Amino acid sequence: MSNTPQPSPDMQALNRLVGTWQLSGEAVGQVRYEWMPGGFFLIQHVEINHGGHTINGMEVIGHERLFGAEDSSPDIKSRFYDSEGNTLDYVYEIEGDTLTIWGGAKGSPAFYRGTFSADGNSVSGGWQWPGGGYSTTMTRLP
Repeated sequence: MSNTPQPSPDMQALNRLVGTWQLSGEAVGQVRYEWMPGGFFLIQHVEINHGGHTINGMEVIGHERLFGAEDSSPDIKSRFYDSEGNTLDYVYEIEGDTLTIWGGAKGSPAFYRGTFSADGNSVSGGWQWPGGGYSTTMTRLP
């Protein structure tokens, strides 16, 4: 039996995000998801425009294992870095065909919720937060 760490099985639910997606709706642009070697982390590259504001960034998604810790966080967490110096933390959940991305912590009033189409090639939903939000559809590019 090996003591080599293995990726958490729940990360495989995010495999359906891998690829390049065109974003349409109240925000437009492109996002791309790819696995980091080892399968512990999913990397998202973002280039979108919302309300005339361009957002370029990257996000690292996976279970957090802090320095010196033997165990990883039970939640799938992420940190987003953008070209304006912002760092934003999220928690990812997939239940069935519903993807929820909580802003900050699970249960936050700021979150994204989207639903995958039957063929898995589009996700429709949107971000909402107290006082605002926007709707989008992501369509997988060939």
